[in-house]
Amino acid sequence: MKLLFVPKSRRAPMTLARTGDSLTIDGEAFDFSGLPDGGTLPREAIDCARIAGDVSRDAAGVLTVPLYLPHGPGAPRHTRFPDPMTLTEDGPVALPPYDTEPNRGA
Repeated sequence: MKLLFVPKSRRAPMTLARTGDSLTIDGEAFDFSGLPDGGTLPREAIDCARIAGDVSRDAAGVLTVPLYLPHGPGAPRHTRFPDPMTLTEDGPVALPPYDTEPNRGA
């Protein structure tokens, strides 16, 4: 499974976990196992504000899910400009940091 991220300033971080072709986003499961090779599920057909575009499966069976990646005002550069992520195992997904600690010495 490949995740594509669209960074977006939001008030709360996101939790994410993978189980096979399902993603659990903020505690709600979304099962994409019915999407055939070469198929696309339009964004409009998915009731989730964290999904950023159409979900697709290429001819080789790789699922691609675009997600809004929430971040706070002090998010590090790699959160504001994230690389795609390839998931090979089930379990919780370690996302880039939502925010950083404020500079307490200032």
